[in-house]
Amino acid sequence: MKDLTPRKEELDPIEIASRDEIAALQLVRLKWSLKHAYENVPHYKKSFDAAGVHPDDLKQLSDLSKFPFTVKTDLRDNYPFGMFAVPRDKVVRIHASSGTTGKPTVVGYTQKDIDTWADVMARSIRASGTRPGDVVHVAYGYGLFTGGLGAHYGAERLGATVVPASGGMTARQVTLIEDFGAQTIMVTPSYMLSILDEYRAQGLDPRKSPLQVGIFGAEPWTNAMRAEIEDAFDMHAVDIYGLSEVMGPGVANECVESKDGLHIWEDHFYPEIIDPETGEVLPEGEKGELVFTSLTKEALPIIRYRTRDLTRLLPGTARTMRRMEKITGRSDDMMILRGVNVFPTQIEEQILTVAGLAPHFQIELTREGRMDAMTVHVELVSADIDQELRISACRKLGERIKDIVGVTVRINATEPGGVARSQGKAVRILDNRQKG
Repeated sequence: MKDLTPRKEELDPIEIASRDEIAALQLVRLKWSLKHAYENVPHYKKSFDAAGVHPDDLKQLSDLSKFPFTVKTDLRDNYPFGMFAVPRDKVVRIHASSGTTGKPTVVGYTQKDIDTWADVMARSIRASGTRPGDVVHVAYGYGLFTGGLGAHYGAERLGATVVPASGGMTARQVTLIEDFGAQTIMVTPSYMLSILDEYRAQGLDPRKSPLQVGIFGAEPWTNAMRAEIEDAFDMHAVDIYGLSEVMGPGVANECVESKDGLHIWEDHFYPEIIDPETGEVLPEGEKGELVFTSLTKEALPIIRYRTRDLTRLLPGTARTMRRMEKITGRSDDMMILRGVNVFPTQIEEQILTVAGLAPHFQIELTREGRMDAMTVHVELVSADIDQELRISACRKLGERIKDIVGVTVRINATEPGGVARSQGKAVRILDNRQKG
C-alpha cells in the first residue's frame, strides 16, 4: 500500500497543538455552549435548574460532570424543533434518524454548523490519506441520513472530486469506480464487502482497482474485516465515527499512518467516558459509555449526550487530540443493520398494529454472505388462523417495518408458544452473526 501520511504543514494547527492549548480552547468554547443551550433551549434551562446547576458553575473542564445528561428520548420528546437554539428560519438544513412511532430524532444546522461539519469531515478525509484533487466515491446513502451529504460536503471542502453514487446498484458502483478512477471510497464496511464480491463476479482483480483509501463508518466493524479489505484491494481501510445528534460523521477518525483508534476532533466535541450504570465519569483508559458535548454547534447544542457506545479514551498518537478505541458494543439494545439503527421497541410497536399477531417476539440476526440479515420470530394469536391470514399478517408486518423503521426483514410467524419465553428479562435479540 502507498504511504499516504499527510505532511505536517497540511494539518490544521489545532491537530498538533499542545494539550494545554487544546484544553484552554475547550474551556472557552464549553462555557459558551452551556450558556447558549441554557438561554435558548427550554429543555436545557429546565434540566439545568432541576439539577441545581448554572452555566456559570463551570470553572474548569471537570466541572462538566455536574451537569445533567441528554438522552435520545429528550430529542424525541421535543419533536420536531424544540431542541433548536436558534429561530427556525436560521436553520438551513434538517436531518433526521429513524424513530419509533414514526417520530424521528431531528437535528438542525445553521450555515456556520454546516461549515463546521464540512471542516471536520475534510479533516477526517485528509487524515485518512485523501488529498485535494483525488476522486472520492461516496456510496453512503443520501437524504435524511447524515452519511451521504456529510461525506459529500467534506470531500468538496478538502478540494476533492466527488462522485455522489449513494447506495445500491452494486454492479454500477464497480463500473463508476473503475471508469472515474476513484482513489477513495466512503461506504459502510459491510457494503464494501458486497462491492468486493461484485469485483470478483465481474472477473476483475480488486488489487488493480484505482482505490487507495476506504473510509468506513455507520456500523461497527472489526480489525479482521479491515485486514480482509486491505488485502483484497491493496488499499488502506480506516474508521470514521459520528452520530447525527452530535453532528453526523466526522466527530472522530482514524489516521492512515497509525490506524490505532479514532482521533476525536476535540476542538469541536468534548468527550467523556462514564460508568453506564452510575453515570460516574471514569478515568482515561477505562472502558465505559461514550458521552459527547458539542463546543461550537449553534442550531442544536448537545450537552453530555449519552451515545450508548462502549469504548475508552486514550492519549493521542498521530495527533495531539485524544483517541477512542473502536466501538466494542453498546450499553443498550440497539442493533445496527446495514447502517440503520434498529431498536426492539420499534419492532414491537409494529407487531402490535397487525391483527392476528401476539406481542411475543424475538429478533434473530444472521450473516448471509457479506450482509447482515434480520428475522423477526413472532407468534400467531391462535392456532386456528388459516394459512392465508398467516401469510397476510407476515406481509403486513414486513411492510410496516420497512416503511417505518427502514429495514427489510423476514417474518416467521409461529404457533402460539413458539417464541422462547424467559423467566426474567425477555431475551429479544439472538445475534448469530459470526464474530470477526
